[in-house]
Amino acid sequence: MILIENFQQVTAQIESERGIKANELVEAIELALVSACRRKYTEEARLEAKLDTTSGEAKIFIVKTVVSEVEDDEQEITKKDASAHVDNAKVGEDIWIEITPNDFGRIAAQTAKQVIIQRIREAEKNTIYDEFSDKIGSIVVGTVQKVEGRNYLINLGRIEALLTPYEQIPGETFQVKEKIKLYVSDVERTPKGPIIRISRGHPGLLRCLFHMEVPEIQDGIIEIISISREPGKRAKVAVKSNNPAIGAVGTCVGHMGGRIQTIIKEIGNEKIDILEWNEDPTKYIANSLKPAKISDVKITNEEKREACVTVPKDQLSLAIGKGGVNVRLAVKLTNWKLDITSEEGEDSSTSLVEKMQQNKETETIDTTEAIDTSGESSLAARLAADSAAEKQSASDAEAVVEETVSEEADSISDAEEQTEAETQA
Repeated sequence: MILIENFQQVTAQIESERGIKANELVEAIELALVSACRRKYTEEARLEAKLDTTSGEAKIFIVKTVVSEVEDDEQEITKKDASAHVDNAKVGEDIWIEITPNDFGRIAAQTAKQVIIQRIREAEKNTIYDEFSDKIGSIVVGTVQKVEGRNYLINLGRIEALLTPYEQIPGETFQVKEKIKLYVSDVERTPKGPIIRISRGHPGLLRCLFHMEVPEIQDGIIEIISISREPGKRAKVAVKSNNPAIGAVGTCVGHMGGRIQTIIKEIGNEKIDILEWNEDPTKYIANSLKPAKISDVKITNEEKREACVTVPKDQLSLAIGKGGVNVRLAVKLTNWKLDITSEEGEDSSTSLVEKMQQNKETETIDTTEAIDTSGESSLAARLAADSAAEKQSASDAEAVVEETVSEEADSISDAEEQTEAETQA
């Protein structure tokens, strides 16, 4: 007989410390006992262990099938021999014969210990994976445990996670033992245990912060339709009110900006534009380019989601934004490909790319980005060719994708600073 003293107390302690349920621990111990006895039998022998969770008593059995004539001693037994173990044994049924050793021995005990530890670790990995799988898309609070170069090792309680530079807000730094809020973007199961993917630059972090700070969003009165974000620079949030008596934008901003300021502070003073969603794409696009004032929005290709936006000449720089950030975010937010033209002294067919080429000569704007047809890449302008003959046509320019902004025009910076107060409101 094998007796595990204070079994219930031990299982309760392991469950509270490691989150492993009692039935998983029982299964691990039974498997360990079978493994410890296996060396005395062949692989074909059917061994089973049973553990009484109340008394802590464990027994090991070998399972044999009752037959008329034995061909395999470790799997079969005659009816006559079976009667010594059970009453009224019938041919074809399985019987359990106890083979519990009186003394396991050092090797067997060590084998059982290793199996139990291994199963406990596996069970612990599974419970951690299940726990954080339920937290995907939500915020967790972690403690900075170690700083490794530009990486932060974050303690999430029962597991550690790495906050990489790519998932950080640019310019944001933390100290050891500092508590921070993190967005769980994914959980990956690996042989070494689950890997928790955390982020502070994910748009989902902003969505969760709005849910926490604005009760009307939790109640479903206000709905977040879309979010676009460039961490550390700017974010745009499109909201919709399901109650005509409640203004979506004002509710999210809060009394004297209290709610939005709390969110801004949490993400390192990143600027946030809250705008009204509209089912009319022209109005929605116009709203998405705020704080710039829009003269007109025309849908040029509804199937491909392409639109042309006309702005006053003095609003062009503001519509594009510093480094093109304003229009990039508008493209991501609306999922429409946008072309911006000036209404004063400009040909209506002139594309944003060509307009920015012309602006480069007068405003020394050095940009190299264009609208991505998918609506997910950054938007700005492509440099003019070395000669006028090599300039691309308007249709060719619209296909240019994902190039990098190299310098920012002073006029863009000045225009944005003038409207910063309105934006924060």
